[in-house]
Amino acid sequence: MAETVEDLTISYEDGGVETVKELDKKVLSKGAWATVIYRYQDWEPAKNQYSQDRFSIRRYQKRNGEYQQKSKFNISSEKQAQELIDALQGWLAEGQ
Repeated sequence: MAETVEDLTISYEDGGVETVKELDKKVLSKGAWATVIYRYQDWEPAKNQYSQDRFSIRRYQKRNGEYQQKSKFNISSEKQAQELIDALQGWLAEGQ
């Protein structure tokens, strides 16, 4: 388990194959509750290659000195990511 927010990762290996490859991460909040957004790719065995970039927002709670994942939201396509960006930018513009 991760003891610091910097140690958190989405990378996952199964049978010697990196099935989830973390490309980047941004820490959105730190503390007892941490929020991290990841850019990653999934291994697609049928195609023998990694998927297009995907994104995941994850919330972690620190308990007993270690972070534990409590929730996640996966953004499965660039189109969905762009729609999320557009919605947030529109709402932020309304508030100015």
